[in-house]
Amino acid sequence: MIHLLRGVRGATTVTANDREEILANTFSLLTDMIQTNEILPEDIGAVIFSSTPDLNSAFPAAAARKLGWTAVPLFGTQEIDNPDGLLLCIRVLILWNTEKPQHQIRHVYLKEAVKLRPDFSPAN
Repeated sequence: MIHLLRGVRGATTVTANDREEILANTFSLLTDMIQTNEILPEDIGAVIFSSTPDLNSAFPAAAARKLGWTAVPLFGTQEIDNPDGLLLCIRVLILWNTEKPQHQIRHVYLKEAVKLRPDFSPAN
């Protein structure tokens, strides 16, 4: 069995720079990403979280610890302050060891983040 490293992308937004909302929406995004792709924590190489500069009241990666991901390497960073960027946005990249081919990976975009990749919308 050959395992390849695949990237599973996702993003969501919040309505305010609020700690609880950031953690809740990130938790929801992660849950959707792992359920949609049937990801097991032991197959995750690492997870990268980014947030826009207007979000600083919580580390989105803290939501992964609520999933029990205590052994999964997590990394957080801040997006550039781009005037054309989507505000109040959290992005996630799960680096996943899997047998699935790239075309079977399902990326998840929630709330206003659907604007980033409308081609990944469930309606398409």
